[in-house]
Amino acid sequence: MAADHHAAHPSWSASTSNENNHGAQQPSKRVKQRASVPGRIWHVLVWGAMVFFLVNVVLLIATVAVNSVAPRWFGTLLPQGFTLHWYAQAWSDFQLASVLWVTVEVVGAVVVLSVVLGVPAAYALARVQFPGKRMAMLIFLLPLMVPPVTYGIPMATVMYKVGLAGTLGGVILANLVPALPFVILVMTPFIEQIDPNLEAAARIFGANTFRYFRYVLLPLLVPGMLAAGLLVLVRTIGMFELTFFTAGPATQTLVVALYYAVFSTGVRAPQSIDAMAMIYMAITLIWVLIALQFVSPTQIVSRVKEQKR
Repeated sequence: MAADHHAAHPSWSASTSNENNHGAQQPSKRVKQRASVPGRIWHVLVWGAMVFFLVNVVLLIATVAVNSVAPRWFGTLLPQGFTLHWYAQAWSDFQLASVLWVTVEVVGAVVVLSVVLGVPAAYALARVQFPGKRMAMLIFLLPLMVPPVTYGIPMATVMYKVGLAGTLGGVILANLVPALPFVILVMTPFIEQIDPNLEAAARIFGANTFRYFRYVLLPLLVPGMLAAGLLVLVRTIGMFELTFFTAGPATQTLVVALYYAVFSTGVRAPQSIDAMAMIYMAITLIWVLIALQFVSPTQIVSRVKEQKR
C-alpha cells in the first residue's frame, strides 16, 4: 500500500526530495557567503592601497610638472600663468647639452660592451657543463643581489688610486659591473630555448663556427639581445650610486647632475630644478616605453620557470 501510495503521488515524493536537497544546500551557501566576506574585504583593502599609492605618485609628478612651467606658484590651486623660461634657463645653467652628451656616451658604451661580453658568457653558461657552474653563476649575479653602495665605495677607492676615477672610462667601467650580469641573467633563458640540434644540423651541412653564428644562431639571439640592451639602457640612465662615486665634473650623467643641482650650494630657482627633473623623467619614460614594446618582465620569469620544470 505504501508503495502504491508513493507511486500514485510521484509529484509529492519529488517535491519532498527537492525540499530536502534545498535544505542541505542552504547551509553550504551560507558558509560560502561567510567565507567570501573576508576575501572581499581583502580585495577592497588591496585595491584601495594601490589606488592611494597611484594617486600620490600622479599628484607628485603633476606638482613637479606644473611648477616647472609656472612663473610663480604660491597659495593657489594652479599658478597664475605658464612659461617655458625655466627649461631654457635649466639648459644653460646646468649645461645640459654636455651632460646629455656624456650620458649618451656612457649609456651607449655600457650597452654595447655588456651585450658583446654578456652574450658569449650566457651562451657558455647555457650550453657548457663544467664543475662549479652554479658557483660561477652565483658570482656573476652577485652585483645584482648586493646593493651598489656595498661594492661601489671600495671600487671607487681603487679607481682613485689608479687614476680612473673622474674619467669617462672609469664611469663606463663602474656601470658595466652590474650591467654585464644583468645581460647574462636575461640572455641565459633565451639561449636555453634554442634547440642544440640546430648546431649539429648546421655542422652536418658543412657550416663552420662563423657561418653557424652568422646565419643560424645570431638571428635567433637578436630578440633577446635587443631586449637585454634596452633594459640595460634604462637601468644605466637611472644608475646613480656607481656614477656618483666615480664621476668627475666633466663626466656627470644626467641623474648625477640633477642631484648636484638639488643639493649644491647657492640659490637656485626650484622651477629650474623641476624643469631639469622633467627632462630626466621624460627621457627615462621614453626609453622605458620603447623597452616594454620589445620585452615583458613576466616573460623572463615565465621562461625561467619553464626551464626549471
